Amino acid sequence: MNTVQPDLPATTDIVIIGAGIAGISAAWFLQKAGLRVTVCEKGIVAGEQSSRNWGWCRQQGRDQAELPIVMESLGLWQEIADELDTDIGFRREGSLYLCENDEEMAKHDRFMSFAPAYGLETRRLNRAQLESMVVDCPARWRSGLYTPDDARAEPSLAVPAMARALQARGGVILENCAVQEVVTRNRCVSGVVTERGVIDSAAVLVAAGAWSTFLLRNCGIRLPQLTVKASVARTAEAPMIFNGNASGSQVSFRRRLDGGYTIATSDYLEIFPSFSQVGFLRDFLPLIKVSLGKLRLRIPELQVDGDYTRHRILNPVPTSKAVARIKARLADRVPALRDVELVEAWSGMIDALPDVVPVLDKADGIDGLWISTGFSGHGFGIGPGAGRIMADLIQNREAGHDLARFRLARFRDGSKLELGPAI
Repeated sequence: MNTVQPDLPATTDIVIIGAGIAGISAAWFLQKAGLRVTVCEKGIVAGEQSSRNWGWCRQQGRDQAELPIVMESLGLWQEIADELDTDIGFRREGSLYLCENDEEMAKHDRFMSFAPAYGLETRRLNRAQLESMVVDCPARWRSGLYTPDDARAEPSLAVPAMARALQARGGVILENCAVQEVVTRNRCVSGVVTERGVIDSAAVLVAAGAWSTFLLRNCGIRLPQLTVKASVARTAEAPMIFNGNASGSQVSFRRRLDGGYTIATSDYLEIFPSFSQVGFLRDFLPLIKVSLGKLRLRIPELQVDGDYTRHRILNPVPTSKAVARIKARLADRVPALRDVELVEAWSGMIDALPDVVPVLDKADGIDGLWISTGFSGHGFGIGPGAGRIMADLIQNREAGHDLARFRLARFRDGSKLELGPAI
């Protein structure tokens, strides 16, 4: 982000580990509250999934406990976008789920059973309504689910722009500065050891995405977490067929600020457990069972094992098979874009938890240690809301939402995990 690194502060009010959407959003609100904030990032700002995701800021299809937070988050996204000196592409152009038959539409019944109570204008669309909304709508799409005030933004622009604004207001962001250890004394946080030296602080927020489980393990905390690889592509500038976010049974697409589309397949994900994560597979069996048709277990191509010197930035390469699948699905499902060139493809490692909802909590038994991680591929849109929540919790303020679903203890207190919407 910057060619000149700021000096390592000797002390700060809070250290945030991770400069993705979760960490930068928390820093945004803590800094506005007047706290001295230092963000430590082993790579670069938004170097991993926070710049590689689809760019959806959606309420539609959310877990019920997440929904109030993401509703708040969309308002915060607008406020943030208005403050930045960069157009991050935030537009409330809607989300559309495309259905080929009654069985696919029925999968949305659970969401529709509670969405109206939250004031969402989500509605079911028939074929004629789809034709009025989607240019050259393929005949296979028979119905749809639509939320008109959902939004989209450009991940590669949004978090870096927030980070620059934070720095301009006095926040400290240290890139290529991995935290090696969270230091505690008498079960209280006293600071961190980074590769550049020690920072004293009474509060630490772990918002390190796929790396969180390893940092927490060193604090004696078990967080079952796996890395899931997803591949994405973008097209050249293309005719407008739908301005928002759209997803069918096998392909998803989102209008981009540059006039192209971000394209992904909706039914193909690869699990890459590192040797140190194999012990979590039992925790993930219920999720793997319900998602069996789209998950593939692979020999790790990247060892996500907590050793930042091995992979400072997770940058997996999309396989030729994944890119070919994207091209084929686009031609088959969205023929209006059949002849548009795919100009770039990339992959990212999603940090997934067994029930596909994040942890937003303090660490039991260690005063001053906080956790915001495990967004399971859904974190970009909800990021500002989660950041505001963590900022208030860290300041001993009320969160404003019921966070019981996001407690860390759910993985060890014997309660039955309820699966959220799939990755």
